[in-house]
Amino acid sequence: MTDYAARRTVMVDTQVRPSDVTKFPIIDAMLGVPREAFVPQRLREAAYLGENLDLGEGRVMLDPRTLAKMLDALDIEGDDLVLDIGPAFGYSSAVIARMAEAVVGVERDAAVVEEAQRMLVEQGADNVIMQQGNLADGAPDHGPYDVILLQGAVEHLPEAITGQLKEGGRIACIFMDGTLGVVRIGYKIDGHVNWRYAFNAGAPVLPGFERRAAFTL
Repeated sequence: MTDYAARRTVMVDTQVRPSDVTKFPIIDAMLGVPREAFVPQRLREAAYLGENLDLGEGRVMLDPRTLAKMLDALDIEGDDLVLDIGPAFGYSSAVIARMAEAVVGVERDAAVVEEAQRMLVEQGADNVIMQQGNLADGAPDHGPYDVILLQGAVEHLPEAITGQLKEGGRIACIFMDGTLGVVRIGYKIDGHVNWRYAFNAGAPVLPGFERRAAFTL
């Protein structure tokens, strides 16, 4: 039988801590949430690899280092309401739930939403709501949010998303330009999001966040 708890410890010790992520809430959450429980059965053996996990149809579970460094930069606190866009089967939402007051996850596929909610309940993450909808629409009914993060990359970030961020709130995105990607953290000040470079990372672009086509005459 695979010792997944041991794999979690190795993941944290070899992928998370060496990336200068040392905040106790993040370490504790990533040690405590069983990553393998939030992927299809066929992918469980690959759940702790230090790379994006291919879920099919252009979607991935972000590698542990990238997620941990995003969480570190966002500095989530216990009274924060968090919007988690594209969490697939709910792993990132389960991790965030251990740090935040509440999490709203958005996924397109009804079957994925149902499976994610089942796993979240099974893991005791009762402060997470999974909602079905277009990722680029976010979840305005539950907002505005203190923190927003996207579990995939963007080429274009719709105003519908930044509009759901509270004044003083933070948002983390992987911005892709061709094959190059950088994570930036945005801070909403006086109604505008000001972006700061955080670190390099890459991921497939999430549906609805593709670069807008240029119109030509």
